[in-house]
Amino acid sequence: MAVNKVILIGNVGKDPDVKYFDNGNSVATFSIATTERGYTATNGTQIPDRTEWHNIVCWRGLAKVAEQFVRKGGQVYIEGKIRSRTYDDNNGIKRYVTEIYADNLELLGRKPESNDNTNTSSNQQSTPPHPGDDLPF
Repeated sequence: MAVNKVILIGNVGKDPDVKYFDNGNSVATFSIATTERGYTATNGTQIPDRTEWHNIVCWRGLAKVAEQFVRKGGQVYIEGKIRSRTYDDNNGIKRYVTEIYADNLELLGRKPESNDNTNTSSNQQSTPPHPGDDLPF
């Protein structure tokens, strides 16, 4: 038996890059950051926060959801599987990429601030943060 399952909760590093293909399929790619909180060891050594960046790939309907709703700074829950691939760059150097192919995507926390002025209603209410927003993962 083998299991390839990843669960991540993190903050989006950039708006999704979406590509559409002639056959109607689409793919969205973006990155998220997860951070392990730093701590002080028993001997007094300071261990700093450690941030990992993850490349997320969403296909078909999930790509369209990501295109519409995922924004830089937003918090997301991702379930998926790890995939690794290689390619030769423009200089002929072999590059290795590890990606998370998302099977499930959920938006968490507050909506990120929008930089566009498409909704300028003066009676907008800000959403208070969820009590668990400061969890160390």
